[in-house]
Amino acid sequence: MGDQEQKGRQLIQEAQKKMSSPAGRLSSFFGGAMSSKLEEASDLYVRAGNCFKVAKKWSLAGQAFCDAGLCQTKMDTSHNAAQHYVDAGKCFCKCDCPEAIRCYTKAVDLLTSKGRFSMAAKHHITMAELYETNILDVDKAVEHYQIAGDYYDAEQSTASANKCYLKVAQNSAKMEHYERAIEIYEKIGTASIDSTLLKWGAKEHFFRAALCHMCVDVLNGQHALNRYEEMFPAFIDSRECTFLKKLLIALEEESVEDFTEIVRAHDKISRLDPWFTTMLLRIKRSISEEPDLR
Repeated sequence: MGDQEQKGRQLIQEAQKKMSSPAGRLSSFFGGAMSSKLEEASDLYVRAGNCFKVAKKWSLAGQAFCDAGLCQTKMDTSHNAAQHYVDAGKCFCKCDCPEAIRCYTKAVDLLTSKGRFSMAAKHHITMAELYETNILDVDKAVEHYQIAGDYYDAEQSTASANKCYLKVAQNSAKMEHYERAIEIYEKIGTASIDSTLLKWGAKEHFFRAALCHMCVDVLNGQHALNRYEEMFPAFIDSRECTFLKKLLIALEEESVEDFTEIVRAHDKISRLDPWFTTMLLRIKRSISEEPDLR
């Protein structure tokens, strides 16, 4: 056992003694004394957690911060309690993602009860990322991105809200929930047109929406593209719009070879990320079951 781990365990023992002292057992009669004992115990748990972090004993560190959070909760100091649960969550992210989720959930419950929605949103994003990349539960990831977006939206943090909603759209499309994805991409794309700073990002939102439409039906894709050109004339001469038009021609002619070559040529100029590759593969399968785009 390393020095830091040993020190951490000693601090835990000291904290537990504080909690089991007479004032701790008779809290209803010694309110002030109990508050002092809880504060002292909380500080000891935090110090222990930091020792365990240095020793890279992540589970022990997480539990120590949880205990500190519990002390602060009993003292009705929600902000401090929430921070300790967040610290616990960060530790459990290293070793136990489901436990990390439970810690972050406690934190956001405390924060929302006090109206701290922007802070809660930040931790919902962390939970969404854990579900998306570690636990591999996309439905849960979407749920938390949606909550985060709604919280930011309630606080009028539009840019932060849109980032969350775009993650909802991206993951919804992966799960073939195209209507939800299209609604988000079109809503954000349309809102971006009227913004000097954001209007040039609208073309990517419409690009993604059009691909989702094409995953459902080629004719849907054509109608959507026509609408986007009418709504946003600058989209007409974009690389994305030209690419979509070429794809639609290849699909109408049911030419797998042309489709594949169009994708390859576009990828050389503008590298397609995995999301685009997935969508294009699905579209291609409408004319061929051949899985290789390249």
